[in-house]
Amino acid sequence: MEKENLTLLIMAAGMGSRFGGLKQIEPFGPKDEFLIDYSIYDAIQAGFSKIVFIIKEENYQIFKDTVGSRVESHIPVEYVFQKLEMIPNGFEVPKKRVKPWGTAHAIYCAKDKIHEKFAIINADDFYGRDAFMKISQFLRESKKVDGKNSYGIVGYFVRNTLTEHGSVKRGVCKLKGEYLDTIIESNVIRENGKMIASPLDGASSFEVTDSDSVSMNMFGFDPSIFSYIEEKMTTFFEKNKNNLEDCEFLIPDVLTDLIHEDRVTLEVLRTDARWMGVTYKDDKDSVVLSLYHLIEEGVYKEDLWEN
Repeated sequence: MEKENLTLLIMAAGMGSRFGGLKQIEPFGPKDEFLIDYSIYDAIQAGFSKIVFIIKEENYQIFKDTVGSRVESHIPVEYVFQKLEMIPNGFEVPKKRVKPWGTAHAIYCAKDKIHEKFAIINADDFYGRDAFMKISQFLRESKKVDGKNSYGIVGYFVRNTLTEHGSVKRGVCKLKGEYLDTIIESNVIRENGKMIASPLDGASSFEVTDSDSVSMNMFGFDPSIFSYIEEKMTTFFEKNKNNLEDCEFLIPDVLTDLIHEDRVTLEVLRTDARWMGVTYKDDKDSVVLSLYHLIEEGVYKEDLWEN
């Protein structure tokens, strides 16, 4: 039986405000590979057959000349621009709006390029091989649950996603059995031997344990998600019509609504992979060292894209 085509949508339209600059194209590997390179390499190993980058139009050439030129001989690559003006009829982009509308809007912008099951990731995160294997297997095997569309989310042990240099923003997953009930967007930090999550909505802080899962924005979908996002986007813009300079239309919020409306299921795919990324400038050295150890162990080649 021929394997099902799977696409990896890489969200790269945001700028790294705390790290400074366009951190998606910061070199980390021995041959100046970016973290995106390792994600694409792992995705190929897991059976993905196409890459779609969602980027700002002004960054197109630099993406194509760097990571695009390296990977295009290994896997088909397409580019989609996340444009501020791609919003529902009846609304206008505020003059002071600069940043993209958020992850749900980014996914929606790719609707004309993706007609098969797909996973999404952030461009500036390292997810680990096991995470790609888990999401690939889920996408190949997923079917509707009680007539509802079935999506997946990779759940990381919170301890595998922290940095030594400050708090990190994480979506703490609350589960019902193997399925997600809600995501609590929180700042998480290790203090006095404990991991404390402080919800971004101002709710009371709470302790998270080693066995708790957090989301790193790695989801698995089929194309049905696009119509849900379109529906929720109109509601979002109406609700935030007086706050369109700063609000964000985020995929965890869309999914939480759909779950609580009993319209979709979101299976939590637990992984023991270690997430890596550069939230703060001081994180870079540890990421580079970790990649060096993975190369020593034979997980990656020193020259990742050598033929």
